[in-house]
Amino acid sequence: MSGTDAVGVTGGAGGAESRRESWWVWIVVALILGAVAMIRVRLLDVPLNRDEGEYAYFGQLLLQGIPPYASAYNFKLPGIYVAYAAILAVLGQTPAAIHVGLLIVNAVSIVLMFLVARRLIGTLGGLASSATYAALTLSPRLFSPSAYAEHFVVVPVLLGVLVLTRTSRRARLITLFGAGALFGAAFLVKQSGGVFALFGLVSILVGVQNDRRRKTIAAGVFVAGTLAPYAALCLVMLFTGAFGAFWFWTVTYAYYYGTGESVARGAGNLWAALGSILPTCYLAAALSALGVSAVVWDRAARARFTPIGVLLLCGVIATSAGLYFRNQYFILVLPAVALLAGVAVDTVTRHLAADGSPVKRAAVATALAAIPLLHLIYLERAILFTATPLQVGRALYGMNPFPEAIEIGRYLRDRTSAGDRIAIVGSEPEIYFYSQRRGATGYVYTYPLMEPQPYAVSMQREMIREIEAVEPRFVVFVRVWSSWLVRPESDQTIFRWFDEYQKRFQRVGVVDMLSPGQTRYLWGEAAAAYAPVTDRWIAVYERRGAAAAHERTRP
Repeated sequence: MSGTDAVGVTGGAGGAESRRESWWVWIVVALILGAVAMIRVRLLDVPLNRDEGEYAYFGQLLLQGIPPYASAYNFKLPGIYVAYAAILAVLGQTPAAIHVGLLIVNAVSIVLMFLVARRLIGTLGGLASSATYAALTLSPRLFSPSAYAEHFVVVPVLLGVLVLTRTSRRARLITLFGAGALFGAAFLVKQSGGVFALFGLVSILVGVQNDRRRKTIAAGVFVAGTLAPYAALCLVMLFTGAFGAFWFWTVTYAYYYGTGESVARGAGNLWAALGSILPTCYLAAALSALGVSAVVWDRAARARFTPIGVLLLCGVIATSAGLYFRNQYFILVLPAVALLAGVAVDTVTRHLAADGSPVKRAAVATALAAIPLLHLIYLERAILFTATPLQVGRALYGMNPFPEAIEIGRYLRDRTSAGDRIAIVGSEPEIYFYSQRRGATGYVYTYPLMEPQPYAVSMQREMIREIEAVEPRFVVFVRVWSSWLVRPESDQTIFRWFDEYQKRFQRVGVVDMLSPGQTRYLWGEAAAAYAPVTDRWIAVYERRGAAAAHERTRP
């Protein structure tokens, strides 16, 4: 590497070529962004899923001045809640606003993907990488319409990679600290994002001049930058008085959650996820595999592989967190997959069009990248181009009550005042968001209550105490298996309690999910007399006498 090379990487063709690139390159990037935007605009009104509902509800609380873990609990770090709060504050508190935020975040990631790949591979490889990332993040198999935290992790990760790949061997310490802070921010968005700090550490140890003292100082400054965002968060939690709950949920309980899957179950989860994802993107995966193989038969590809290989390793580890292998987790490996696709396009183009004109090279590169990516889009055309938002939500999430949550939330919002509290007995935090009402309990998910972990029973009792202490006006009981994930060994205390507790209420709403295309909504007296005909239903209860009291207090 020359003295102007990036820390730990070689710029390859990216340096001089990027200075000479013409305006057409950015036109191609703009066309990619425009195509993605046109598809995503169709999907703005897809109902929120549980994760989005959780993030949005926590974001609402933040905008009300209520810190995370004070009146709503989860094991995730609050970076994603801050991101959602910003979206809600700027764009509005609707699913469409949240998905516009995703569109913007995805567009930023695509541009960063191009800049990183151009630096590591070259212009053609950069365009191929950005197109690959764009196409893969549109895959419904990765729940493309939904604003999962993984999309927000990618932005600081790619920014950190870009900073390090554009930094000289004699980088200023403040630059290394800033790069570390970006990877630390990725950790705050989601814990698995912290794995990417390994990329920065390896880049520094490999790239800094062969001086042990200099390497030690540079690595120490980078690590300090990585830890700084978390240290600042701990101070904020101490200041708000929520540190105890914050530590329990993000460290103590998170440990049991992260180690709850056995290796055998993890292997099954991985197999199931790949079986879901690969049928529509196997050609794109093959393009990336070609990039891996180029390391063997192409010297230039081999010289560029180290940073991409480290990023791939980080993505694999992050995706494997907890061995759950949920489909959206694979978003974290997409930057490396896209870079490998860029390597394949760049390498094959150099071999097939070595003596050709720029037009011929561009044609070869376009054909090599376009065929697998357009194939993916074609196979997913029904969801991406023709299905309605409600149909898309049902196609992605099956018989989960996400469309139904919209109607329930509207019903609760129309019949309560801003100060009224409601309780959701089940894992549907999106109802809190839609109703714009605070929960009577901090347990926005009931999954921990059913898990084989040592706090399950005490969590059930705490949830019961919180609800009884607040005496909410409305209680929503979710009789949907996917909202609980009850296991044979799960404690049943909360169900026995609710059988008695509901006697203080009258049933004013029933939502019976008859089929993917038909849901029966009943309100008032019709709900009180209705017997659900499926095992997928939601009941809304109002405290006896609360309606009359509400009318008396209305201005």
